[in-house]
Amino acid sequence: MTPLERLVADELAIPVDPRVNAMAADIAAKHPGTLAVLFYGSCLRDATLSGMLDFYVIVEDYGRAYDRRWLATVNRLLPPNVFPFARDDLSAKYAVLSLADLRRETSVAARDPSTFARLAQPLRLVWGSAEPILAAIAEASRTLLSVTPRTGDDPWRSAFAATYASELRAERAARPGSIVDADPERYASLSASFGALPDHSGQWPRLRRWSKARQLAKLAKASLTFAGGIDYLAWKISRHSGHPVTVTPWQRRHPLLAALVMLPRLMARGQVR
Repeated sequence: MTPLERLVADELAIPVDPRVNAMAADIAAKHPGTLAVLFYGSCLRDATLSGMLDFYVIVEDYGRAYDRRWLATVNRLLPPNVFPFARDDLSAKYAVLSLADLRRETSVAARDPSTFARLAQPLRLVWGSAEPILAAIAEASRTLLSVTPRTGDDPWRSAFAATYASELRAERAARPGSIVDADPERYASLSASFGALPDHSGQWPRLRRWSKARQLAKLAKASLTFAGGIDYLAWKISRHSGHPVTVTPWQRRHPLLAALVMLPRLMARGQVR
C-alpha cells in the first residue's frame, strides 16, 4: 500500500452515524453485485444529517445491478445513474457507478471531471469492502491536481474552482474554497504523500469543453430515473444561490421539458453557472 493509499484507507474507515450505515445497507440491497457504498458531500463535511445525504454505489456490473435492462444501458452510456432514497427521517441521493467506470473516471482517461473532483474530497466507506476501490479512490486526488490548470497559490483551491466552473452549478463562487477550508490539514497530508505529480493539464480544455454538455445530458436522464427531480433541482438551486425557485404543476408533469426551459433562464440570471 502506498502512503497515499494508506491515508485514503484510514479516512474511509472513520466511523459515521449508524443511521448512515443502515441507509447504505438498504441502498446496496437494491442493487445486486454492489461492492461498496461511499458517503461524501456537504452532510459529511458539515457533520449534519439534516440535508440530503450523498452516496456513490460501486457495482460490479450494470447488467447485474438492475432488473430493468434500459437502466443498465443508460448507466453504461452516460454514467452515473442518480436515484433518490429515503429511510426513516433521512433523505439521500445516490449515484451508481461500475468498478470499471470508477477506475476510468478517477484516472487521466476520465471523460467527466465531476467524478474525480467529488472522490478527491472526504469519503467514508459505509458499506462493503475498500479493497477493490482503494487504488481508484486514491488516484482521484492525483488526477484532480494533475489534470486541472496549476494557477494560484493553493493548487487544491484552483483545482476545485476549475472543476466547479466546468459544471452547471448553483453554488456561490466561494464554495470551492470552502471545501479546502473545512479541513486544510487533510489536503496538505494528501499533497505530501503524492511524490512527483505529472502534468496532464493539456487535456483540461477538452474536459472543460464537454463537461457542461454532459451535465445537461445527465439532467435529461435524471428526469427518467429521479422521481421528483425537478423539485430537487429547484430546492438545490434555491439553497445554494439564495434565490427562491418555484415549480409549477406543468413543470412537474413535464420535468425534462421544464429543466430544458428552466436552466437557460437561471443561467441568464446568474443563478446557475
